[in-house]
Amino acid sequence: MEIPTRVLHAKSQTPESGKSFFSGYEVDPSCYDEMFNSDGEPHDHCRKLWEALDPMSRADIVAMQERAERSFLHEGITFAVYGDEGAQERIIPIDLLPRVLDAKTWEFIELGLRQRLDALNLFLADVYGPARILADGILPADLVYSCPQYRIEMRGVQVPHGTYVSLCGTDLVRTHEGFMVLEDNLRVPSGVSYMLANRRALKTSFRNLFRHYHVRSIEHYGPLLRQTLSELAPNDVTNPCMVLLTPGVYNSAYYEHLFLAREMGIELVQGRDLLVHNGFVYMRTTGGMQRVDVIYRRVDDDFLDPLAFRPDSQLGVPGLFYAYRLGNVAIANAPGTGVADDKSIYPYVPDMIRYYLDEEPLLANVETHLCRNKEGLEFTLDNLEHLVVKMVGSSGGYGMLVGPHATPAERNEYAEEIRKNPANFVSQPTLNLSCAPCLTSDGAAPRHVDLRPFVLRGLETRLVPGAFCRVALTPGSLVVNSSQGGGGKDFWVLSS
Repeated sequence: MEIPTRVLHAKSQTPESGKSFFSGYEVDPSCYDEMFNSDGEPHDHCRKLWEALDPMSRADIVAMQERAERSFLHEGITFAVYGDEGAQERIIPIDLLPRVLDAKTWEFIELGLRQRLDALNLFLADVYGPARILADGILPADLVYSCPQYRIEMRGVQVPHGTYVSLCGTDLVRTHEGFMVLEDNLRVPSGVSYMLANRRALKTSFRNLFRHYHVRSIEHYGPLLRQTLSELAPNDVTNPCMVLLTPGVYNSAYYEHLFLAREMGIELVQGRDLLVHNGFVYMRTTGGMQRVDVIYRRVDDDFLDPLAFRPDSQLGVPGLFYAYRLGNVAIANAPGTGVADDKSIYPYVPDMIRYYLDEEPLLANVETHLCRNKEGLEFTLDNLEHLVVKMVGSSGGYGMLVGPHATPAERNEYAEEIRKNPANFVSQPTLNLSCAPCLTSDGAAPRHVDLRPFVLRGLETRLVPGAFCRVALTPGSLVVNSSQGGGGKDFWVLSS
């Protein structure tokens, strides 16, 4: 049932003065509000935050916001935006007002994410092995084998513990119906450094509130990631040498690569720092060659090894895939994992869960129409003004049409692109993403948010109780990607 659009104001502790921080905050019942009920009262688990913030003057909060932004500037917390004039380095925007989640809801999310990653790893082991799920008709075989991310070179490769995906960043959205998975990021998921940086900035600003609120810690993510990677090392290695392979300083996520290498205490390397000899990978050091056992790669499949994939790659290591096939080095995530997070495969993940685990999915998918199918194509073209349309292999919000926010001319132009190559597009309904309070020039105002928790998998599956909360800083916008003008928030999971 459609919820009528009407505006309510968040209840203020000092409504007669009109100066409380949330006095002008408008709650739109058509969207789930992360802080307020539909009657304007704060959710029970948000009440302490509301009580702390509401009496504060906007000037005090702005001052704290500016200190947080300066800390990002001094630490070089940046990302690159690619446009017509090349790459521009920017400080990722941070919003000082945290998003809070109760313990019970987080427990449900964690169970759902564990279930989903289990199924995705089993799917990858299957499609690069016996392919039972295809033989049984659960997924169309041509959909998998024609996917650009499917790597035939991975057929028969034995991966440690059956773990193709060691690091997963799953995008979650919330509506009045609850949390849903928007997409799985399995290739080189990014954003965890911003999760940690946001937390450090907020702990400095709200130290007492943070401690008394019993917010669960995420500071152990670095050691947890290191432990996860070490568990992937070849069997005869007890103290593995691990490196983070980066494309270099011009990559949009280079700050994160540097940050995570420091957090784990491992070397940050580029392709030219490594070589393969007699089927083993070595790192050039001032003390000579050192054998490398585990590579946390932030380089796309195509560029990993010019002898196995793109021959013109200057970023990879010649012979790396040969050493990997021999089992002499582990690579996380494994090459070829992209077939499982392709947007045309996404609609089948609930079927994977049922097929491999004999369980019902805990976290729902968003309704998705494949334009490769006649019915999906017709539905998409007939309803462009109501849909979000994405290219199956795209990321970062690029190449996407948000129908309700596009002009008729933009929709017509996009429709022509869909007709040229229907298999390259999927469509989804425009969701009323949940909103959370953000600091604006007029005080607190609602902005749409999503959530990217990070799941680790080595010998076992692990999560830290946190996530990168992305926020669409433009009023009314549904696009939260930092490359498209979005920012980040700290995300607090309560211990009770």
